[in-house]
Amino acid sequence: GKSRDSFVETELIFAFAKTNRLAELEEFISGPNHAQIQQVGDRCFDEKMFEAAKLLYNNVSNFAKLASTLVNLGEYQAAVDSARKANSTKTWKEVCFSCVRGEEFRLAQMCGLHIVVHADELEELINFYQNQGYFEELISLMEAALGLERAHMGMFTELAILYSKYKPTKMREHLELFWSRVNIPKVLRAAEQAHLWSELVFLYEKYEEYDNAVQTMMTHPTVAWKEALFKDVICKVANIELYYKSLQFYLDFRPMLINDLLMVLTPRMDHTRAVNFFKKVNHLPLVKPYLRSVQSHNNKAINEALNDLLIDEEDYNGLRASIDAFDNFDNIALAQRLEKHELIEFRRIAAYLYKGNNRWQQSVELCKRDKLYKDAMLYAAESRNCATAEDLIHWFLEIG
Repeated sequence: GKSRDSFVETELIFAFAKTNRLAELEEFISGPNHAQIQQVGDRCFDEKMFEAAKLLYNNVSNFAKLASTLVNLGEYQAAVDSARKANSTKTWKEVCFSCVRGEEFRLAQMCGLHIVVHADELEELINFYQNQGYFEELISLMEAALGLERAHMGMFTELAILYSKYKPTKMREHLELFWSRVNIPKVLRAAEQAHLWSELVFLYEKYEEYDNAVQTMMTHPTVAWKEALFKDVICKVANIELYYKSLQFYLDFRPMLINDLLMVLTPRMDHTRAVNFFKKVNHLPLVKPYLRSVQSHNNKAINEALNDLLIDEEDYNGLRASIDAFDNFDNIALAQRLEKHELIEFRRIAAYLYKGNNRWQQSVELCKRDKLYKDAMLYAAESRNCATAEDLIHWFLEIG
């Protein structure tokens, strides 16, 4: 019967294969027959009779097994065509990896594009290429795959990591284009391991880790610090201590830009603390523009720091303007300091301060000492004090 015919014909075609009579095998299977062709194909494949297996699998359109067979024959192009017809990830992987082993990288890439779009297959493919040492080819494959419709976060992330290891110069541009499509924490770790500080800052900023961004710029300024970026990010930090660390950093690294930095820090800055810091490091003159710009707060530390600078610069007009506009400072201490000053204009300001603090007697005495007659008369009159006025008249008579 039929099953017996099938058994005989099946054994016959296996015999053709075994004796390498491939022309007769091909002729027999192309006509009507009852042979178990798939089964013979598997037997041939297992016994490494690939030429026969190729004819048999082709006959029953088993493209997955045909692809495996072609790979074994080193017919890579035909294997890729067969994989396309089989269209299963398993077959694509088998053909891809075989092409890599055969160093047929163009064909391997054609297969690889069908694999990397599956997030769960990506790692195996990357490891396979990396373990064989084919970094360039892997990177080319990943770059080609970014344009695919099914490109996913894993691909953008893994390519960023590959760049960080093997082509650091390409990482920056990749991140600028695709930062929103990578797994930032994963790429952050890679950038840190590769010591790519500028890229690290870029990612911290995008990830809104402003404190880390500032910290990294200050630790690796030669590569990571950018003036505009620093000023932008420092304003957003959570830990205000970084404000004061950044002042020290600028003093060491970019002292001439420190006033620009202070301008952006002003809204959240503790000005008394800032003044004390600059006093301690002996750099008040450097930050005079900042002191001027925030004097409108009428903060005691700022007023006194500015007044000190004006005295050091012997700018008595500036000092007089400052004390008239901003009264929050130790008036008497300043007056006592100025009454001993070698310049008469400063001693004159001391008298003015005493008067302003209702110390008429001291004020007038100081004017008399410096023969500031007009000031003396003015202050005596303002005192509305008979004794003070009479004293002054007597004194005028005496010196005649």
